[in-house]
Amino acid sequence: MWARNTIRKRRREAGIALLISIFVLLLISVVAIALIVSSGTESALAGNYRSSAGVYYAALSGLEEARGRLLARNPNAFKITNPTGFLPAPGTPLNIGDAYYVINPVPGETVAPWDVGTSTTYPDLEFGVEFASSGYSQPPNSSPSANSVWNRSPLNSLNVPGPLYKWVRINAVSEKSLNLDVDHDNLANSTTPLYYDGTLSRFSNSSLAGPQVLEITSLATLPNGSQKLVQYLVVPFPVALPPFLGALTLSGSPGADPVFHAPANNNGYAVKGDGWDCNGNPAGPPVSAINIYGDYPGSSSGSAVNGVVGGIRPPSTSPPRTNYTGQGGAPDVEYLNAFQTPSQLNALAQTIIQSADAVVPAGSAATQTSFMNSLNMSPSNMLTVVSNGDLDLSHWGNTGYGLLLVTGNFTMDPDNGWRGVILVIGQGKINNTDNNGSREIDGAVFVAKTNDTSGVALPDPNLEEASVIFDDIMEGTGIRYSSCWIQKAQPIDSYRVLSFHEIPQP
Repeated sequence: MWARNTIRKRRREAGIALLISIFVLLLISVVAIALIVSSGTESALAGNYRSSAGVYYAALSGLEEARGRLLARNPNAFKITNPTGFLPAPGTPLNIGDAYYVINPVPGETVAPWDVGTSTTYPDLEFGVEFASSGYSQPPNSSPSANSVWNRSPLNSLNVPGPLYKWVRINAVSEKSLNLDVDHDNLANSTTPLYYDGTLSRFSNSSLAGPQVLEITSLATLPNGSQKLVQYLVVPFPVALPPFLGALTLSGSPGADPVFHAPANNNGYAVKGDGWDCNGNPAGPPVSAINIYGDYPGSSSGSAVNGVVGGIRPPSTSPPRTNYTGQGGAPDVEYLNAFQTPSQLNALAQTIIQSADAVVPAGSAATQTSFMNSLNMSPSNMLTVVSNGDLDLSHWGNTGYGLLLVTGNFTMDPDNGWRGVILVIGQGKINNTDNNGSREIDGAVFVAKTNDTSGVALPDPNLEEASVIFDDIMEGTGIRYSSCWIQKAQPIDSYRVLSFHEIPQP
């Protein structure tokens, strides 16, 4: 009986192990499938991330290339690679509705963003989104363009592909294109190009507020079809120059007063702090004719002022002293209690040297004037020119445009002119050897002695005596203060990013 029950029980349990085995195998299969699906999903996510990051950085590289090439000191600057037919001349604002493109096609590809009717040339449809309300539904066809550095020698000969952005657009912006109320009239309706007031850190519709705001837009496309459109607003930030409080500024300190000797026999020579625009018309508030720049405690500046006035031939009621006009009575020589230390001015000089468009070689006057002629300076080609040492422009017989920095002695010529800023920082000396000529300097001249005769920096805080000594019989018409030419001559330190954003793609 017991044996029969045992046999029946074993028969009822037969097959349980098989069912358990099948269930375990099924469970393992489900887990394995889940792991495979999860792995595939993670791979897809990783691939999407790589694609998204790749196209983002490709577009960003386009923005940075264009921003960098706006700087004149960049070896691939647009003014070097595309001196004509691309961007307007320096100092000329961009117009609303114009577009300038950097194109970066791969071999065998056509990139023409201005051709908005052809989908295969990477059309710039964003332009119409921003400017259609201003009357520009598409960029001009065809717009000025420049090749990317990756399509220029030597990079185009490499077997390494560059970043896969297709084009970069540079253009002006306005209230209307940005949908931004700048003039606080509760309307974003102005189509005037925007400028940037660096002092107040805000946009302005007035060109007098500061430099123009530029928009840089970059489109990148990967072979898998991923696209990214990104955008900067940038503005040029100038090198911080010392304040130009006079048409002529001379450094000094107690016991080391500046020296000035005017051309005594030239009744037409003038130093005028009255404001002038770039066309020679009266404009803006006046500054002093000659400004003393240094640390003069209390009333100790009186000897410096009297010494400079003594360098101008009397009487005070007739030329030449009446030619020294500005915000005060003639002869207008003032101490305005503003100064920087020798180390600060030397640091400024080094910053300008790093931003220079050209460095004058050492040598004779003939060598240096020949080099200056080769620069082809003009109102549309204003340069930052540096002479690391003495500069002799005798018999140059030309007019320069921009900023001139001389760290040694500056020998000028009355037949030389300059539109912009002349800085003589270091030895702080100006003189002349030739006496004939009738040109003038429009802008400002700043002379500061920051180094001793061996070139070693003076100890802070006191500057020593600047020296401007002209022959009695020197001709020329002198120096006229012009804030317009000063502003045009400001060397650009960088193009700073005011904003960045990604533009959603359909």
